[in-house]
Amino acid sequence: MQVLMVASEGAPFVKTGGLADVVGALPAALSPLGVETRVVLPAYPALFPLLPTGKEVARFDDLPGGTGRIVEVTSGGITLFLLDAPQLFDRPGGLYVDEAGKDWTDNHLRFAALSMAGARIAMGAVDGYQPDVLHAHDWQAALAPVYLRMSGRDMPRSVITIHNIAFQGRFGPQVLDRLHLKTDWFHPEGLEFHGDLSFLKGALMFSDRITTVSPTYAREILTPEFGMGLEGVLQARSNVLSGLLNGIDTDAWNPADDAALAETYDVKTLKRKASNRIALSERLGLQVRTDGPLFCVISRLTSQKGLDALLEAVPHLVSRGAQLAVLGTGQPELEQGFRDAAELNPGQVAAYIGYDEPLSHLFQAGSDAILIPSRFEPCGLTQLYGLHYGTLPVVARTGGLADTVIDANVAAIAAKAATGFVFSDVSAVGLAAVIDRVVDAYADTKLWQAMQRAAMRHPVSWESSAKAYRDLYSDLVS
Repeated sequence: MQVLMVASEGAPFVKTGGLADVVGALPAALSPLGVETRVVLPAYPALFPLLPTGKEVARFDDLPGGTGRIVEVTSGGITLFLLDAPQLFDRPGGLYVDEAGKDWTDNHLRFAALSMAGARIAMGAVDGYQPDVLHAHDWQAALAPVYLRMSGRDMPRSVITIHNIAFQGRFGPQVLDRLHLKTDWFHPEGLEFHGDLSFLKGALMFSDRITTVSPTYAREILTPEFGMGLEGVLQARSNVLSGLLNGIDTDAWNPADDAALAETYDVKTLKRKASNRIALSERLGLQVRTDGPLFCVISRLTSQKGLDALLEAVPHLVSRGAQLAVLGTGQPELEQGFRDAAELNPGQVAAYIGYDEPLSHLFQAGSDAILIPSRFEPCGLTQLYGLHYGTLPVVARTGGLADTVIDANVAAIAAKAATGFVFSDVSAVGLAAVIDRVVDAYADTKLWQAMQRAAMRHPVSWESSAKAYRDLYSDLVS
């Protein structure tokens, strides 16, 4: 079976978040199951070195935003179709924002071009290649199923995966003509969303299947609290909606052979994990201690992630003899807040404002627990990395966090099944309460080590979810 994925980012080539990890890992997980996957990505500057190693397989002169060519290249075991359109993607700044942190004003053109290129490849624009399924990811690729449906073709079939419904790709109706969209499709039963064009709504209306990244999130987005205004559309199409849990690349994330660690370890050599706490503490200027747990945060620093509540709870965390290490960037006020917390609590709190991939591995291995107090979380990957590294997740009861972490309640502890701590009240008070639970559990060495081992044995790979995607594709095609 042939599947064409369309996405705005994919690891290890270009990444801003979990979407890239999924796009980078899922094709490899599908391959042993008889699914050959190719991925359409924009040719951002980071991908320019790959262009001379590939071959041009298609050229389009009428994409939104101008001309683009498709360069096919294989790298890291993944076959890529790179959309080389320098006028759209060759620029400084981020993938979606300029150097000032504001959305690129032509994002509608940039990602409509990506979507149209993906749809045309799906319809046979590359000689000798015809996929069975077009699989689009998030709003940036969401017009691909729309362009496919506009063609009037029955095949290939289409899937849209919602990684975060908060981001919908909304633009004014004046862009319709420039995006080559049918104006008579601009109505509430089509592309229109409160007077705007919504890329994501278009995909929800016209894709054959809708998936999201955890079973709980699939239920949550049917409600006004989590549906971000699209719950009515999803309720109407709930018969084609499913939640398929993300996995992680256990080759790239494996404490037994991770080159970023001070000392590697596995479930049988768990004592070696302690060397990583020492290394992380020395790297960040924390006191080297073992009398209380070291919590970490590896995240975008935003209120969605509940980190405003955590900032308020830092004094309580320190008062309980625990330490905190933060890695990430985000809202300026939260970045400054964690810098201030580190200055007020030298040796007990450290903040690395930025992102460093190898350092994130050392954070996972060197910490005792990872805090993820998200107010909503479609799936989350850092809790899965935490489980695999024996770093117990402390998570809010939402989305994929609720689906992947087994709370250390009395029954789970008795059954030796507990893998972390789950709580519901995302506030300073709620966090203080769960921090108390973690500190108390850490003091019981036998219990803590039993939970670490249960966490490390918990399945976190793509194996079962890849089979679910294979079955979904097969059902579509049949």
